[in-house]
Amino acid sequence: MAEHRIYSMSFASVYPHYVAKAEKKGRTKAEVDEVITWLTGYGEKELAAQLEQRTTFEAFFAEAPNLNPSRALIKGVVCGVRVENVEEPLMREIRYLDKLIDELAKGKAMEKILRT
Repeated sequence: MAEHRIYSMSFASVYPHYVAKAEKKGRTKAEVDEVITWLTGYGEKELAAQLEQRTTFEAFFAEAPNLNPSRALIKGVVCGVRVENVEEPLMREIRYLDKLIDELAKGKAMEKILRT
């Protein structure tokens, strides 16, 4: 099976789109970063380094310091695909992030987004 194109894309090339989507709906870059930090365990400096190095999505998730165990609670549909049914582990992680950004853009409370 062919590898998905997104795996080799740099996280930095998609990150501005996450921020733009959130800001268009009145949310902030800091909130996007908080969501990414919650999901991956990257701190502010580590996230900035990943963006600067133009790390691929594959490496971004492979090098994540602490993938949040509560991410399994993320459920719902992104791009017509149910995230909890995605079998490929890396694609599931990417879909989790997409779902969190969607929830942020839809105005959901941060406590609910972060499953607290």
